[in-house]
Amino acid sequence: MFILRSVAESDLRDLLHLSEMVLFINLPPDEDIIETKIASSLQAFKKPSQSLWENYYIFVLENQATGEVMGVSMIHSQHGTEEEPHFYLKVGQEHKFSQTINTGFIHGTLKLGLEFDGPTEIGGLVLNPDFRGSKEKLGKQLSFVRFLYMAMYPERFKPVIHSELMPPFDKDGNSPLWEAIGRRFMNMGYHDADVLSRSNKEFILSLFPSENIYQTLLPIDARDSIGKVGKDTEPVKKMLESIGFKYTQEVDPFDGGPHYRAALKDIKPVREMVRGKLTHEEFDAAKAKDMMIAIPQEDHDFFAVKVKACAKDGIISVNQRDFEELNVKWGNETCAIPF
Repeated sequence: MFILRSVAESDLRDLLHLSEMVLFINLPPDEDIIETKIASSLQAFKKPSQSLWENYYIFVLENQATGEVMGVSMIHSQHGTEEEPHFYLKVGQEHKFSQTINTGFIHGTLKLGLEFDGPTEIGGLVLNPDFRGSKEKLGKQLSFVRFLYMAMYPERFKPVIHSELMPPFDKDGNSPLWEAIGRRFMNMGYHDADVLSRSNKEFILSLFPSENIYQTLLPIDARDSIGKVGKDTEPVKKMLESIGFKYTQEVDPFDGGPHYRAALKDIKPVREMVRGKLTHEEFDAAKAKDMMIAIPQEDHDFFAVKVKACAKDGIISVNQRDFEELNVKWGNETCAIPF
């Protein structure tokens, strides 16, 4: 069985190892940064701040058999404030027509925008590459655990949920859009700018073009990357769309990756969450379906598993054998979402 739970201090070494396997800005291979992120998450789970932008929640996927942390995902309760706005490029069109020569064009445009009262952001999903494609759908588990938590505690999050998807990169790992725009106006590499933007966004507003950028003037590879996702991100895009997320016609100002959003209450697993008493006495294997269930645990602020379960009339029934090694108090009320 695989366990999904809130991060613990003891996960530091595993998360550092994971960060060294996958290049990801939200999980840098830096022990001090990861330790700080863990401390912030522990505080959020125990006593979240009323200033939502201060709350970061980190979930880990643990192999119960080995105790190894194999993946991680995150929620930032609010992305975008007066001090650190949420930046984006609005994808639009501009119509041009000349009566003199009876010729017209529809130009694709990009225009920098910013948001001071931003939405909740889901992100930071990293899975050990050795376990991608597993029949257990571990990547989906890491994604859905966030929806289970938000469904249980909607007051801790904004009404709108935001996700930024990774675009295609060239063979050298560079962003075609950054090379066409960002490097020309900021005189730095894509990864350097991305790292800097995590702590200071002033340079974006000061240096980035403020008026319409005509896509016609960009190289073809840069134009083709706008609003597109990389091959590895296609499954994430399809999953988000299947549960209610939609493309906002906005993209990342650095790499052109698309932004997706959904109202929290309208996200399918959130909308279909059920509450009930946890039991094994009425389990019917023939009627059971895959569900992700939160299990109260003394050692963790949040703990969940994906198992076969039956949910009906205020009862969530599971196969007792699946829970033999877990400290479960039967009869406690819990929550579950379809998987």
